[in-house]
Amino acid sequence: MTKKEFVELFGKKAELKTKLEAERLTKVFLETLEEVLVKGDSVAFIGFGKFEAAQRAERTCINPKTREPMKVPSKTVAKFKPGKNLTEKMNPVVEKKETKKSSKGKKKTKK
Repeated sequence: MTKKEFVELFGKKAELKTKLEAERLTKVFLETLEEVLVKGDSVAFIGFGKFEAAQRAERTCINPKTREPMKVPSKTVAKFKPGKNLTEKMNPVVEKKETKKSSKGKKKTKK
């Protein structure tokens, strides 16, 4: 989904009068989230998930062209950890049908 499609859907769901209003609210939300992450803080939406700034350590990798080792510097990255409600909605539990108990391990008796 593109940002334009998201803004249109957001505007419809929020029953906003214009697309400009939906675009403005989306922009304000994203800018606010960005400001918090740039400061190094996190934002948690209970049940939905948590956005946080995390430090990625310096590491050594291999340049695929030259096969020489090179260092990748450390950097701060944005991470998102989905909450329980979002995870459950994305992965609905399929109810298992009850099956008859197997007869494994039971001794058969002769009559």
